[in-house]
Amino acid sequence: MITVKNITKTYGRKQNAFVAIDNLSFQIPSRTTVAILGKSGSGKSTLMHAMSGLDRPEKGKVIIDGKDILTLKARDVDAFRANKMSFIFQSFFIQANESCFDNVSLPLEIAKVPRSKRRAKVEAALAAVELSDKKKSRARDLSGGQKQRLAIARAIVNEPEIIFADEPTGNLDSVTGEVVEDFLFQYARDKGATLIIVTHDPDLAGKCDARIEIQDGTISKMTGLPTKGKK
Repeated sequence: MITVKNITKTYGRKQNAFVAIDNLSFQIPSRTTVAILGKSGSGKSTLMHAMSGLDRPEKGKVIIDGKDILTLKARDVDAFRANKMSFIFQSFFIQANESCFDNVSLPLEIAKVPRSKRRAKVEAALAAVELSDKKKSRARDLSGGQKQRLAIARAIVNEPEIIFADEPTGNLDSVTGEVVEDFLFQYARDKGATLIIVTHDPDLAGKCDARIEIQDGTISKMTGLPTKGKK
């Protein structure tokens, strides 16, 4: 369960202050697929960053597994993310000059998984996204769709309970994008993971169990989620 209570994030100061998200509250049950939907600048990516501890809102709580991650020290948040969460971004953020194997191995190193256990996990993750034959290839030599599948392999290698995907198909053609979407939803079903997708695409949002629609930093509509805890 992810419980978000009254989080507010403001950028700038005084007359230049801009409220990116304003007093948002909701709960996401475990094993739910959720779309955070909104236009560019609506605050949806800021919300994802706050929920995951990538950014710290000045007000509110984000409670995961009974812990308010916003009260943890930076290194404790990093450790929590390394073992519980993973991220997929529109721009891939892979290490272009590293091999596919080394890219996927990185989260395991961060999570301090023993070297003896890494190879099997990396190979399984690459196989899951049909990139076993590319494990020695440099990431920069992959196509756009392959790069995003590599990003997914890196995201799932440590079997996270929560995946945050920020416009994961935004740089892909429709056919390749659908393949990537299928991988994500299949992983969530198979592993019982919570999948949170930030998108402006209503078709992708429609595939999720629930939707949180953001407009000007506030929730304009919410469907498929419990109302408990929402102020």
